Amino acid sequence: MFATVNSVGLLGLNAFIVNVEMDLSKGCPRFEIVGLPDSSVSESKERVRAAIKNSGYSFPISRITANLAPAKYKKEGSVYDLPILIAILLASHQLNFITKDIIFLGEVSLNGEVKGVRGVLPMVLEARKNNFKQIYIPFENRLEASVIDEIEIFPVKNINELINHLNGKDKIQPLTPLPFTPSIKSKNAPDFSDVHGQYKAKRALEVAASGGHNLLMIGPPGSGKSMLAKRLPTILSDMTFDEAIETTKIYSVAGALRADTQIILTRPFRSPHHTISAAGLAGGGSIPKPGELSLSHNGVLFLDELPEFSKSAMETMRQPIEDNKVVVSRVSGSFCYPCNIMLVCAMNPCPCGYFGHPTKNCSCPPGAPAKYLSKVSGPLLDRIDIHLEVFPVKYDDLEQKIKEESSSEIKKRVDAAKEIQKERFKNLPFSFNANMDIKALDKFCILTPKAKKMLKFSFEKLSLSARAYSKILKISRTIADMDNSEIIDEKHIAEAIQYRSLDRKFWNNE
Repeated sequence: MFATVNSVGLLGLNAFIVNVEMDLSKGCPRFEIVGLPDSSVSESKERVRAAIKNSGYSFPISRITANLAPAKYKKEGSVYDLPILIAILLASHQLNFITKDIIFLGEVSLNGEVKGVRGVLPMVLEARKNNFKQIYIPFENRLEASVIDEIEIFPVKNINELINHLNGKDKIQPLTPLPFTPSIKSKNAPDFSDVHGQYKAKRALEVAASGGHNLLMIGPPGSGKSMLAKRLPTILSDMTFDEAIETTKIYSVAGALRADTQIILTRPFRSPHHTISAAGLAGGGSIPKPGELSLSHNGVLFLDELPEFSKSAMETMRQPIEDNKVVVSRVSGSFCYPCNIMLVCAMNPCPCGYFGHPTKNCSCPPGAPAKYLSKVSGPLLDRIDIHLEVFPVKYDDLEQKIKEESSSEIKKRVDAAKEIQKERFKNLPFSFNANMDIKALDKFCILTPKAKKMLKFSFEKLSLSARAYSKILKISRTIADMDNSEIIDEKHIAEAIQYRSLDRKFWNNE
């Protein structure tokens, strides 16, 4: 007796169709699962056996072989419980229906309940891509799947409910696709109107948000670095549907999507502790799951107290922030996760925090500030577009009851600059100034003669690298967009250069 049921597997962020082939034959009773399963898949045997019995059906006393094809891909997780169970009931003639255009996925408990699994969103998208008509998923995962149309999605609570539906009794209602609506800012969300003073810092964050530039803030404790960083997502442009789907897929695969979340509408803001490992940032495991770099995709990754992170963790970020993707290689293969992020870092200038402070003296021993700053390597520093010194807030700025500019007002200007870039790069594989390649720099960064002269003088005087040169051009292009100027002028270059000269003040001190 033979039966085939369709399911879906995950390999990194990508899903693939799996055929669950079930064979019941005469011989010594045993239950085998083949097709490169991991231990969690092999454990399906006991869950399925108990679920069939406790749901009122007979578990066949025969030689049972389940093959998960194609065998070239490693299968992991409990997602195959439900299709294996349905295949056994079909092969033993306890159930009868046509399985050609149907997909099943989900974990089953010993009492027959269907439990949620990770990665349902990319699995449903893969099923639709392969023209399947119906897909049966755990009830717990119904919200993340409800954003997908053009395929009937049935949320299942338990085995008996599913079998009654397949037999034509007590039909399960398919999910109704919900329309995509941009996020609405929460009343309790942090706002730039709470930040008094710090006008230079707020300007730098607006430039960074407008062009998608990475940012490093350096300053003494209590100067507001963390407070500024936490408010950065409030001035970023709203997520598009494609961005929201891509971000939600990553969270679904990582198992980090909350059960009450349909789709991620707000740009992620991730702030890992400085004890995080390199694998925690890039992704880890025998089949690597997304790390913090990918969980920040389309959002902000904030690293507070940057020098306290391990050297391996910091150096792990060098290639991903340039390529906008993380490639993790394991024995089972190479896995690529997107990480188009804004990297925002904050740090003190020395262990005590007061090196270069305008009024307080540094209490560190000689050489300590240089040793502390040297923890951040030159190549990593060079990859961060904007370097910003944050000064302590003055008493007068705190005392004055001036109404500060709100995030919504700043966001309007950011959106306007983003629209200019969107139109400029509409036929190119990137949409922000920060991601321009060499050809785009030559085409879109047109400088006035005075701007060229200033850039040349600064390049030679500050001994800038070729990467720093391109960063200055990208930042100046963003500042010109904020001025609604097609040509990059001298003032745009001047402002961009000041965002690249901070390392000469701190990192050149002995």
